[in-house]
Amino acid sequence: MKIVVAVKVVPDDQDIFVSADRSLDYSKAKPKVSEYDKNAIEAAAQLAAANDGSSVVAVSAVSSKCNDNKAKQELLARGVDELFLVADDAMETADSYATAQVLKGLVDANAADYDLIICGDGSADFYAGQVNVQLAAALGVPTINAVTSITAEGDKVVVERTLDNEVEEIEVPLPAVISVSPEAAEPRIPGMRDILAAKKKPQAVTEGASVDAKVAIEDIKAPELAPRKMQIFEEGDIDAFAAAVAEAIK
Repeated sequence: MKIVVAVKVVPDDQDIFVSADRSLDYSKAKPKVSEYDKNAIEAAAQLAAANDGSSVVAVSAVSSKCNDNKAKQELLARGVDELFLVADDAMETADSYATAQVLKGLVDANAADYDLIICGDGSADFYAGQVNVQLAAALGVPTINAVTSITAEGDKVVVERTLDNEVEEIEVPLPAVISVSPEAAEPRIPGMRDILAAKKKPQAVTEGASVDAKVAIEDIKAPELAPRKMQIFEEGDIDAFAAAVAEAIK
């Protein structure tokens, strides 16, 4: 079984700062594998382990600044056998459609005989949740989202979706594209053996891509915060103070 996992490398949101004009400063944010995609990688690795002779191929389309060796090694250490990545500055503002087209090109060129493509629920930066649908449409295969478990059965997979008041069980013919929820698989912590093995795994990076963005991100700003209210309570007995506080927070 050939399993493809679509992965995004994003700036670490803990190191993104908001400037005085509400613009976002990424200068100190180091690239990392998107948290939601770690669930997808783990789901792919577990599915491969449960089916003898399976392999996991990762495809990724990132901006040049996110073409980071440490992030790529981490990705490979988490159970991926091979990585194909496109790095292009145009990906920084590419929409979901353009991203899906680039990923389709990677799949067609390097894993055309795939059985299943697994995506995360969304990316840790924009969380649009559209790439899996766009990719499936481009490839002409069925897709389903919010998957919480996957079982391979011959030429199909049986997946579960945990909804508010029920659990759905769905048969999906292969090839197909699915996206998994964070509950689908708890990401492993790579051991030293995994990290060392990752350095020997094949990876191919293409600088530059043909990006056909229909929608481009013009600007990103942090939301404008409402000014904080302040009220000074004069001295008085505790009951009067409590009543004044209760009135102020209504």
